[in-house]
Amino acid sequence: MAQIEFEVIHNWEKLPDGWSFVEVAGVATDSRDHVYAFNRGEHPMIVFDADGNFIDAWGEGVFTNPHGLYIGPDDTIFAADNFDHTVRIFRPGGELIQTLGEKDKPSDTGFIQGRSPVQYGGGPFNRVTNVALDKNGDLFVADGYGNARVHKFSNSGEYLFSWGEPGNGPGEFNLPHAIAIDIDNRIYVADRENSRIQVFDHHGTHLASWDHVTRPDDLFIDKAGLMYVAELGEIAGRGPNVEVLPHTPHASVCVLELDGSLIHRFGDSDPVQPGNFFAPHGIWADSKGDLYVAEVIYSGGGNHGLVPLDCHSLQKFKRIQHDA
Repeated sequence: MAQIEFEVIHNWEKLPDGWSFVEVAGVATDSRDHVYAFNRGEHPMIVFDADGNFIDAWGEGVFTNPHGLYIGPDDTIFAADNFDHTVRIFRPGGELIQTLGEKDKPSDTGFIQGRSPVQYGGGPFNRVTNVALDKNGDLFVADGYGNARVHKFSNSGEYLFSWGEPGNGPGEFNLPHAIAIDIDNRIYVADRENSRIQVFDHHGTHLASWDHVTRPDDLFIDKAGLMYVAELGEIAGRGPNVEVLPHTPHASVCVLELDGSLIHRFGDSDPVQPGNFFAPHGIWADSKGDLYVAEVIYSGGGNHGLVPLDCHSLQKFKRIQHDA
């Protein structure tokens, strides 16, 4: 296997004067390697070319809390809105095609923000997190903050079935935060607060669990069959009194084979420096294998002064491959 490294391209993105991401929750590229930054600023969807030149922006007044982003092979855009419990489906220019879920109507899971964790699995959606398509165009949705399930929809948007309950056993979840699907239709779920990735077949049957990741936030599988994992680490979002010991896992990105074998991990250092991370939240690789990592810096009060509020929210990494 060839060795893989990544070199950060500092200040890659060229935002219009006076614009800010605030936070970039999700990132994805289309068939032309245009980069979509799904962010929590005034312009929720900002589009760049591969060199970081600004192309377009849209979504103003549409979203309550941008969270997960996925772009299909035909450039259809799937955007998960965490606070209003919907997945919106768009054409590339921002034309809304379809909405899954009912705006501001969470499903019943016994979850009450700040008062009660998820008590039982419910239907779509309660604080939905992210989506992915299988090779047939069917849609799988991770429903995480207020639920503990994965939902499957047909390629026409018809709800089919769900699986998962709160817990830490096989097929149970503690915040299913992201999802990825390989060419054989195996489903990989970032079971974040259980610090593992669970693997399922396309019927929802549990196949394996990988527990050598630390709070996985997002997953992406490239055309070569490599998985990129955005690891939140043990510091971000833990509160102001978290004890940072010398071997406490920091935020990082790791690259895995689809049997779970670790190929490369980087960024586990000073989060303010370019090429490192505080809270990686979205991850995607373009057609050249270059990597984009989106970060949320202080959402929900999780920063607690650990990094400055102008810390990087989106970074591009050039892939460097060395022959074995």
